[in-house]
Amino acid sequence: MDLQITSYNNRFRIKGTLNKLSLKTFDAHFSNIFQKLDEVILNIEHIESIDRAGVMALAKLHNESINRSKKLSIIGLGCKELYDHFKSEEETNTASIPSGSIVAA
Repeated sequence: MDLQITSYNNRFRIKGTLNKLSLKTFDAHFSNIFQKLDEVILNIEHIESIDRAGVMALAKLHNESINRSKKLSIIGLGCKELYDHFKSEEETNTASIPSGSIVAA
């Protein structure tokens, strides 16, 4: 299924396949989103499949939200590959902190 993105205010629903072939649609829709909105909610419940390029596109959007101090929420029980990517990134970041260290947020 092709990628379909619907929106209402700052909430976006992504439906279909997010892969290398559909990145042009994804990038066109979200290329300057944080210049327009301070908060974005992505519902990935209806993503049928995602490949490495799709995961990296979401990770890029996540990094942009951090760099611009904007809020990005990814909601829904989407593809396992996406959760595995962010979980492994989180484990890498926390694994570098020595035990007993004080970390300020």
